Amino acid sequence: MEEEKAKQEVQIGNSKVNVVHPSIFNVVKQRQRIKEKLSGIKHKIGVYSAKGGVGKTTVAVNIAFTLKDMGYKVGLLDADIDCPNLHLFLNIKDAGEPEYPLKPLEKEGVKVISTAMFVDEAKRPIIWRGPMVAKMLSEFLEMTEWGNLDYLVIDCSPGTSDSNLSIMQLLELDGYVIVTTPQHIAATNAIRSGMMAKRLGAPIIGVVENMSDGEGRGAKEVAEALMCDYLGTVKSDGKFNAMSDSGRVPVSEDSEIKEEFIRITKKLVSGGD
Repeated sequence: MEEEKAKQEVQIGNSKVNVVHPSIFNVVKQRQRIKEKLSGIKHKIGVYSAKGGVGKTTVAVNIAFTLKDMGYKVGLLDADIDCPNLHLFLNIKDAGEPEYPLKPLEKEGVKVISTAMFVDEAKRPIIWRGPMVAKMLSEFLEMTEWGNLDYLVIDCSPGTSDSNLSIMQLLELDGYVIVTTPQHIAATNAIRSGMMAKRLGAPIIGVVENMSDGEGRGAKEVAEALMCDYLGTVKSDGKFNAMSDSGRVPVSEDSEIKEEFIRITKKLVSGGD
């Protein structure tokens, strides 16, 4: 299928012939290597939105820890390579030189990996062009020893460019959870995310509305546009923000917040039904 997509008509003399771009073979081979490397992972879920600041990391972290509390073996990958945040949400402070194969840090039963574990990006910001970001993401996928997992939750970067394109090309995902907030502008950007995923053949599991008033207006707008499931809302809550800011996982500390995420995560596990 990948080879067919790469065929192009090229004019040679008076004739047009179909050719296959040579780079497609490298993508196919890399995709196969990654598939073999991640063969011990049953399900791979991306948490995504084109707009920054809607709470992708919030949702990814709390879904991952809810899955863990439901009895699943879980990994959490920070795919926001140049602006990682997982370490802040999980109070991970150690930064050291990477050793290959990369070994995730285990945080309260969840395996975690992020560029922030190897680079103190607060003191030395990661200033890379797109190809370097894509290369580092590929290394995370090919060179991390995850072992056997039921779920790998991927906290995607915002936008519709290199790192997200790499994930969609290289990984066979179960699908994406799209995150929005109630505002129409946020919903519009979330729809862009879903349209990119659909265009590249990646399924959409459903939509979560973060910082919600409980009505789910933004999520319902996105779900209707993308013809996918409305998974639920995460209400705007000062204590939620305070726990996240201090590196504590809200679903591990607050029963009301945990119930919200159990409802969302049960739908996710059942495929949005």
